[in-house]
Amino acid sequence: MAPSPTAWASPLASPRLSYAKKQNHRLPNVRCGSGSRGSGGDENGTPPVIRAAVSAITELLRALPPNKKPRQAAESGDTELELPRSVEDVVAVLEADYQRAYFLTGNFTLGIYAEDCLFEDPTIKFRGRSRYSQNLDLLVPFFDSPSLELENIEKGLKVDTKFIIATWKLRTYLRLPWRPLIAIRGNTTYDLDEEYKVVRHAESWDVSALEAIGQLFVSTPKQTGS
Repeated sequence: MAPSPTAWASPLASPRLSYAKKQNHRLPNVRCGSGSRGSGGDENGTPPVIRAAVSAITELLRALPPNKKPRQAAESGDTELELPRSVEDVVAVLEADYQRAYFLTGNFTLGIYAEDCLFEDPTIKFRGRSRYSQNLDLLVPFFDSPSLELENIEKGLKVDTKFIIATWKLRTYLRLPWRPLIAIRGNTTYDLDEEYKVVRHAESWDVSALEAIGQLFVSTPKQTGS
C-alpha cells in the first residue's frame, strides 16, 4: 500500500521516467529493507506490534470526519479508459500515474486494479482497491512539499505470473508540529492476472518498518527556499 505517514520530499524534484524494455525478462522477487524473520516478525521482519499500530492509526483516521470531498478524478477518468491488452499498456498507465505522483496525490487509475487487489507494504496488508483509494485520501492532507521520483519501471515474469516492478524515491515533510522529513527509496511490484488487471500491489523499502516509523519522531526544520 502507499506508505502510511511513515514513508516519504524534495520539492524541486520531478519524475524521471525510464522504461527498461526487456521482453520476458525474469527478475528476482526484490525485497528491500533490513528486516529479518524471527522474533515474532513476518516475512518482512516487521514486528506484529508495528503492523497492529499502523492498522489502528489508519482505522482511527478513517473514523474521523473527512476534511475534503472524496476524490473523483480517477473514477471519472476510468470511464474513458480502454482496458489494457498487454503488459506494455499497463506500464504506460502506471507511468502516467507516477507522473501524477499518485502515492502523494491519490490521483491514480483505479480501473487497472482488480476489485479485490491485494495491497501490502512492510507495515500493513489488506484487500480492496476502494479501500486503497480511501487510505490515500486520508494521508494526502498530511504531506507538505512532497516529491515522488520514478527511477525505473520494467516488466518481468516469475513462474506463470506477469508482473511490473517500479523503483522510486519519495520524500515529504509531514504536517505535524515538529515537521518530520520522511525519505524512503523503494520498489512496487504489480502482479497481473490473465486480463492484465493488477491483483497485487506490493511495496518494499530500503529501510525497515521500524526505521521508517522512527523518521516520524525526528524534528527536521524546513530549509529556506524548499
